[in-house]
Amino acid sequence: MRETAIIYCEGNFGTMDGKTANGLVRNSKKYQIVGVVDSTKAGIDAGEYIEGQKNGILVFSSLVHAIKSLTKVPDHFIYGIAPADAFLKEDERAIIFEAMEQGMNIVNPLQQFFTDDKEFVKSAAENNVQMLDIRKPPEKADMGIFSGKIFNVPTPVVAVLGTDGAIGKRTTSVLLVKALIDQGYNAAFVATGQTGLIQGAKYGVAIDAIPFQFMIGEIEKEVVKAYENERPDIIIIEGQGAMSHPAYISSCGIIRGARPGAIIVQHAPKRENLGDFDFMKMPKLEDEIELIEMFSKSQVIAITINHENMSDNEIDTAVAEYEQQFKIPATDVLKHGCDKLIASIVERYPQLSKKAKQVTVE
Repeated sequence: MRETAIIYCEGNFGTMDGKTANGLVRNSKKYQIVGVVDSTKAGIDAGEYIEGQKNGILVFSSLVHAIKSLTKVPDHFIYGIAPADAFLKEDERAIIFEAMEQGMNIVNPLQQFFTDDKEFVKSAAENNVQMLDIRKPPEKADMGIFSGKIFNVPTPVVAVLGTDGAIGKRTTSVLLVKALIDQGYNAAFVATGQTGLIQGAKYGVAIDAIPFQFMIGEIEKEVVKAYENERPDIIIIEGQGAMSHPAYISSCGIIRGARPGAIIVQHAPKRENLGDFDFMKMPKLEDEIELIEMFSKSQVIAITINHENMSDNEIDTAVAEYEQQFKIPATDVLKHGCDKLIASIVERYPQLSKKAKQVTVE
């Protein structure tokens, strides 16, 4: 039975910076999510707010409100906000202490490591709770540089990249893996960010906390590990940031370390400026695809849409326009599923057609 957890996402649930909470409400293999704390949306069903379908996870006005309402104190407190600077606000320290005093273990996805904070360490010891810093990297002696072992992995590797951060790459990756498994494929998932790891990914590393010298090697190591342990039919690796992004280099490391033979690109047609960097315009989809293909020497085989601020008609129009312009499948996986993606993958890797039932897309 999974241990329970409550997610703190004050003022950010359902927003771009609330992506850790949003993702855990959609999917959590490791923890049973029993609530979200966000006073600005208290009283609603989290699933209904995120996906239009109730899932029984309520949003509470405060941690006190949540504990009074739940049948038992959750086992874990997850900090569910992903700010651009990845640090805890000074006025949020009190909620961490409050959670520990209630006997909850702390799951921290930030770049600020709680296990290095003397006050947090003292409180954790006094309350007999644990703190887990998801992004804390291994000791340098335990990390490795690129080894070339990835060239011995015969399994198809598909990367889900995008045109910006917080654009839905992980969500698409997780849904694609689930759809592949449902259709009979042995699919492995490699997470590259903190949310995927908290969700329970078996393989992965929070690469933005890894020194550049070791980033490619650590990605390679996780892909090789997934292959050696699972002998999967296919490996899906989650992208981070964007190739063209002025602030992030993670996509370059993913391409170098995982060596994907095919790539899916996620794009938000209505997003005009980069998230968290709104002084810069979003790249054109065609420019991002060209950059990805030039750098990776691999083919973009499909486009997935983030439907923020889009009506159903606008989604359908965008899909049709992209398919006509790029001559590859396009879809919104949250609205229409992953059949088009799987068909495109099988077309790229015909050997997969023997692994599971054929996928037919009307």
